[in-house]
Amino acid sequence: MSERETTKDRIVEAAAKLLEEHGIDQVTTRAVSAAAGVQPPTIYRIFTDMGGLLDAVASIGFENYLGRKHALVLTDDPVEDLRAGWDLHVQFGLENPAHYLLMYGQRTPGHQSAAAERASELLHLIVERIAEAGRLKVAVETGVAMLHAAGSGVTLNLIGTAPEERDADLSPRLRESVIASITGAAQDDSGEFSQRAAGLKAILDEAPGLLSKGERALLGELLDRLANAPSASR
Repeated sequence: MSERETTKDRIVEAAAKLLEEHGIDQVTTRAVSAAAGVQPPTIYRIFTDMGGLLDAVASIGFENYLGRKHALVLTDDPVEDLRAGWDLHVQFGLENPAHYLLMYGQRTPGHQSAAAERASELLHLIVERIAEAGRLKVAVETGVAMLHAAGSGVTLNLIGTAPEERDADLSPRLRESVIASITGAAQDDSGEFSQRAAGLKAILDEAPGLLSKGERALLGELLDRLANAPSASR
């Protein structure tokens, strides 16, 4: 390995460590150069700018994600493979929030990191398998866009929520909703049941005086539980 490649690796490793330990705001030219033992101009000579360095750091996180993705064994059911891929995506984000935010949270209009582009290519392949199986009811590109928006959105939402306050059913419910939307899979009857519970909760204020404050609070809690009850089947 050349001296340039050795220096490059040292800079990327230093930036990745700063990212994991202190967050993106602390990944500055001064901090990275000090941690890597190089002069600031070296960073710009190798990476052009900090954006280039951050793309390189994001790629480290993606390589970890890609290794786990490749460990998944594909089945004869591409929709089940999509479910597994979705769950892995969310899990990776929650276990590596700093890298995930770098890949998906630091967005410039019209541009995404090289790591995020590679992840999109993998998603595209999975959706194409669903289309080839005759189970996709939207265009491949539309399905990819919907899954990407929902998957990255729910992961960013969960990352931004305190662990003890996270809704464990949020990701699976959104996953199934999007899959049903792009495949036309039949929904179970629990959807109507949940809608009625949510509707009743919404009109409680229209019946003042019928319930005490405590009764309203209890009924509201029960209706929320019914409205948010996970589906009994996929």
